[in-house]
Amino acid sequence: MARAAAPLSFAAVGDAPLSTLSGVGARVAEKLAARGLVTLQDLWLHLPRQYEDRTTIVPIRLLRPGIAAQVEGTVEAVERGFRYRPSLRVAISDESQGTLLLRFFHFRAQQVAQFAVGARVRCYGTPRAGGNGLEIVHPSYRVVAEAGDDALGERLDPVYPAIEGIGPGALRKLIGQALDRLPDAEALELLPEPMRAALDLPSLRDALLTMHRPPRDADVPALLAGTHPSQQRLALEELLAHHLSLRRQRIALQRHRAPALATAGALAQRLRDALPFALTGAQERVFAQLRHDLAQPHPMLRLVQGDVGSGKTVVAALAAMLAVESGRQAALMAPTELLAEQHLANLRAWLEPLGVRVAWLAGKVTGRARRDVLAAVASGEAQVVVGTHALMQDAVAFDDLALAIVDEQHRFGVHQRLALRDKGAGGDRVPHQLVMTATPIPRTLAMAAYADLDVSAIDELPPGRTPVQTVALSAEKRPDLVERIRAACAEGRQAYWVCTLIDDSDEVIAQAAQSTFDALSAALPKARVGLVHGRMKASEKQATMRAFKEGTLDLLVATTVIEVGVDVPNASLMVIENAERLGLSQLHQLRGRVGRGSAASSCVLLYQSPMSQMARQRLETMRETNDGFVIAEKDLQLRGPGELLGTRQTGLAAFRVADLARDAALLPQVRELADTLLADDPALADRIVHRWVGGAARYASA
Repeated sequence: MARAAAPLSFAAVGDAPLSTLSGVGARVAEKLAARGLVTLQDLWLHLPRQYEDRTTIVPIRLLRPGIAAQVEGTVEAVERGFRYRPSLRVAISDESQGTLLLRFFHFRAQQVAQFAVGARVRCYGTPRAGGNGLEIVHPSYRVVAEAGDDALGERLDPVYPAIEGIGPGALRKLIGQALDRLPDAEALELLPEPMRAALDLPSLRDALLTMHRPPRDADVPALLAGTHPSQQRLALEELLAHHLSLRRQRIALQRHRAPALATAGALAQRLRDALPFALTGAQERVFAQLRHDLAQPHPMLRLVQGDVGSGKTVVAALAAMLAVESGRQAALMAPTELLAEQHLANLRAWLEPLGVRVAWLAGKVTGRARRDVLAAVASGEAQVVVGTHALMQDAVAFDDLALAIVDEQHRFGVHQRLALRDKGAGGDRVPHQLVMTATPIPRTLAMAAYADLDVSAIDELPPGRTPVQTVALSAEKRPDLVERIRAACAEGRQAYWVCTLIDDSDEVIAQAAQSTFDALSAALPKARVGLVHGRMKASEKQATMRAFKEGTLDLLVATTVIEVGVDVPNASLMVIENAERLGLSQLHQLRGRVGRGSAASSCVLLYQSPMSQMARQRLETMRETNDGFVIAEKDLQLRGPGELLGTRQTGLAAFRVADLARDAALLPQVRELADTLLADDPALADRIVHRWVGGAARYASA
């Protein structure tokens, strides 16, 4: 793809500081910078959130409540009142014989003087039904000389997201100045003409001008929905920039070496033979993918996602055996001691009969025990090391770390994941990385946010699992639910009762764990009730959880601390208090704590009325499906990618224009464009990344 060198004027203009604009002094620049607006380009990409149509005058008689419009009329009467609070009421009428009331609660004396009877006023706002016909509260307005004397606009007026300390008019003027300095189409354009022509999209310059200054006949619904060709043009380039950024990180990582774990797989086979269950087809497929990756001399970077209970840990253990058989080490890091301890118990049960030494390193391992573990890790005697973030401390030195496994990877900051990877780094060599999550990531999101990873899905549950029955109940039904728990405990079954807060709060209508524990203990005197929450000492939490797992507790009252990794097959009932307050993925994770045995299991979503529309949709989705991948797609629609992934944790920068749920159809094209650019014009790919991502650290190889 031959391409002439593009003019440099774009970078020179687009990267110019906002202080080069008239009216931007130090204080205004500081307020703009607080919103991430530093250069002219930032203002070009600060798009309107809606538009006002001042290109036509609507007769007052044709106004409709709730539909914004521009009207022009003559002042018929003015009334100033102070009964409850200051108010100014101005009645205007027009040639359609319609009358409209303009109402102001904040006004100055000079405004009152402007509204002299007989004055001609043009105003814009959204009418609503008032006591004597339609009224507009605080319209924008101006006094005009005579009817039809003031020319109408040729374009729709943009309304921008508010910036504290800068009025909407001032912001519009600044953006107008910035747009006046847009380079010509050729200097601004980065996508090669053949690419744009194939996609039938406008130039970047035309797209920006249409978004900021749409003509009077523009398709406003499409502009607001983000489906207008101009917005799709911007979204495509932004998605491409982020995709290229991640791909560049992947290419950089691939330049490192990694130990090629091309073993016969005898140790992994011995583990498979010793397991009391057969692997599912999905587990077989994913392990084959891991084995292929680990045999390469460059580092694996693979995300394994699978629903709760799909068997990710077994697959990770098999991968670890390839490292151990090669005479090297594997490490597994989990975000909480509770989850890390569970991994430790499973791995010791599976691996120690094979003669594999499994070490444990967490914050509570202290004194001589800690020194012994550190020595075993440094000498290589500890072949598999399980722990929390304690694995990343400076004192921890591995002999030869070949595989770093991170569970529930989105719960770690990117720096933490890099720190574990660096534990196995030496020269240009880094360990293979396997990251796992039980929160399925929608395919569209994975394509955009994890373009630097290979993604595998364990999309099949082990046989014998009974789907969990899910019902939503009003909190008023609590007494009935308590009776149901009494019956379940009497039959030897166990139950969870999850609360969203630890202590009672006057501000939030939510049952706190402590008061719920007290109430249930009193209501169920024959049941053995335990309590777990995040403020308890780790030793107390572990003891309570162990008692529940061993069956010496019937009912566990807990906060969402038990969301991840607790495995109690006998627990068959899950109650989630104030379920309307939780996101879909969190609800699904909690539900996954039951249904892990052969008994029929239930999940009760207790909600407090009234519910928001989004909360209602979440609970409805939970009732309709147990499929985590379906739930993840719905969660993406409802909450957006930043919240679903945890933007701060993943390093995924917030998008300015693109919306991953809305623009998913662009992603296959984005991938094709990225392939072409990386192969034919890497310098151009760098310029696209710079425009949208800048120098922000991506940590994509974490």
